[in-house]
Amino acid sequence: MRVRFLSLGCRVNQYEAQALEGLFSQNGFTVVLDGEADVFVINSCTVTSAADRKSRQAVRRVRREHPGAVVVLTGCLPQAAPDAARALPEADIVTGSLDRAGLVGKVQRFLQDGERRISIPAFSPGEAFEPLEIGRFDESFQRAYLKVEDGCDRFCSYCAIPLARGPVRSRPPGEITAEVRRLVFAGYREIVLTGINLSRYGSGWGSSLAEAAAACEKVPGDFRIRLGSVEPDLLSPADWDALAAFPRLCPQFHLALQSGCDATLRRMNRHYTARQYLETVEGIRRRFSNPSVTTDLIAGFPGETEAEFEECCRTVEAAGLLRGHVFEYSPRAGTAAAALPDQVPPAVKKERAKALVRLCRESGRAFAQTQVGRTARVLLEATGGGYTDNYLYVQVFPPGQVPHGAGGWIDVRLDRVVEGGCYGIPINTDCKTEKENEDGGISCFH
Repeated sequence: MRVRFLSLGCRVNQYEAQALEGLFSQNGFTVVLDGEADVFVINSCTVTSAADRKSRQAVRRVRREHPGAVVVLTGCLPQAAPDAARALPEADIVTGSLDRAGLVGKVQRFLQDGERRISIPAFSPGEAFEPLEIGRFDESFQRAYLKVEDGCDRFCSYCAIPLARGPVRSRPPGEITAEVRRLVFAGYREIVLTGINLSRYGSGWGSSLAEAAAACEKVPGDFRIRLGSVEPDLLSPADWDALAAFPRLCPQFHLALQSGCDATLRRMNRHYTARQYLETVEGIRRRFSNPSVTTDLIAGFPGETEAEFEECCRTVEAAGLLRGHVFEYSPRAGTAAAALPDQVPPAVKKERAKALVRLCRESGRAFAQTQVGRTARVLLEATGGGYTDNYLYVQVFPPGQVPHGAGGWIDVRLDRVVEGGCYGIPINTDCKTEKENEDGGISCFH
């Protein structure tokens, strides 16, 4: 019996889908990555209205293209909008974000009796973290994503995720250590800690994110630790001091800004000011060696005036970002922002998003220029390049011509800025450099 997974959205979703693959494999199913299957599992996302639409479209497309298959809809969309999920007749099984381990049994029972099953239990106070173990990753022994936290209690005015993910709960440190040990033994060189609100890790027992990093540090081996997205106001100076003490922790931090304008941040129900965000960035630069900061930004939030947008742009420029992910605001039913007056016209949102993308690219290029002349350790990928610890992409070899394959380390001298990052020349290696290859340098990537 073949099963195929379609995971939409964030790294947490991908982690959970890959964990489910292992559960299905253990129960006699054969996981296929493409083509025909007997069972299709759509692990849905609801972070934006566009994500909702893509999830619904995926269910309908699978039913249309594979009419005889069992179609499963699970994840954030059913949990946040159960009525909308139930109304999709194309889905044979509909479940939410809870009891992922029970999904195999639901599929097995459907295969026996053909009875449609809808199971979307509500979250309850004191909900426990559901441990899921990954059995397969997609990146050939390079980077593994490890979910250590679930749930969010922030209730930003634009966001439906607290409805989809429930209360904050964290993975015990001992389980983190055991999972990292398994991944490092398997050959992974970078462990990325992920969560819905990673900054709230350990809050249920009075701890902090540093405890998760410490749990990783207990494992011997040649690997590095990277953090997923963190909130700029939830980590204290003591937390940052503790994180700075871990030698394997990558000095790259994804601090979700969303807007650089104080008035817009208040309407978003974010709990910091633009000045406080920049102070956090400055604190990172004092504590860590050669760090970088990446972020998320929302363009065209309700009520955003031209003056507010200009204030946002000034904050983005002052932050000195390596990279920014820019989204046009999309209303979510049931959120406070959807009812706000002065919704920004789509054309204005689009133009503002383009302007923010340009700013982030200029900022990234300026950051890359500061790296020229430095030496760096790169984790090679099949593209012929890879990332430094501070998340600068470095092209080293032509794509497809990695001498010793992906997943290894290489020391380089950062020679010059190219589109997307820097070009690196290998140090103390018999591998060919750019000048020794007939096709010359690579000037455009990522």
